[in-house]
Amino acid sequence: MGKTMQKIKIWNIFDEEKIEQGKMFPLEFEAQVDNGAVRVILPSKIVEKLQLRPLGKTKVRYADMREAERDTVHGLVIEILGRRTDCSAIIESNRTVPLIGQIVLEDLDLWIDSKNGKLIPNPESPDMPLLDEI
Repeated sequence: MGKTMQKIKIWNIFDEEKIEQGKMFPLEFEAQVDNGAVRVILPSKIVEKLQLRPLGKTKVRYADMREAERDTVHGLVIEILGRRTDCSAIIESNRTVPLIGQIVLEDLDLWIDSKNGKLIPNPESPDMPLLDEI
């Protein structure tokens, strides 16, 4: 089992109208998908391209148990396998690829098929996300 990579489209929510009118196009990237991660983490270079500015900070804990404080951005739209959501992201200056964590996977009702190394829609809701509201 290796890393699960997936093509994603991302844009600044304030560019939504321009994208709908075809005056602008979303950025496309190969992203690492990891249900062991919680949030979206973006390289600072992508944040700059999206013209998002930091609006807060959050404390993060890495797999090796180090802790650090990182800037966060809001107003990010992510589309994966035709499903989209808006969210916030943590900025990580030394990352080279975006990381998609559990919150977006849950919101889009996507599963990691680790046997085949790919992302798939929930088989019980292949056409659109099905969210359990309790």
